[in-house]
Amino acid sequence: MMRGQRRFRFRLSLSRDEYVTYYSGKARWVVSKAYEGETVRFPASFLRDFVTEDGVHGTFEMIVDENDKLISLARLEPSD
Repeated sequence: MMRGQRRFRFRLSLSRDEYVTYYSGKARWVVSKAYEGETVRFPASFLRDFVTEDGVHGTFEMIVDENDKLISLARLEPSD
């Protein structure tokens, strides 16, 4: 990680129907509580690579720059 960047880890569990709300544009932002206690917010479009027929589930890691701009989002492990 570069200087000024911050890392957040959080868990998501969105059903397929819940994700459709994001995909259709009715909701633009995903909000979750990071394990570190902070609230994270990012564009729903960043979840497209993680959608399965069951929705979006798993533990994720988000890295932001010093201006809180999203640099990367990765799934660390899928949900059971």
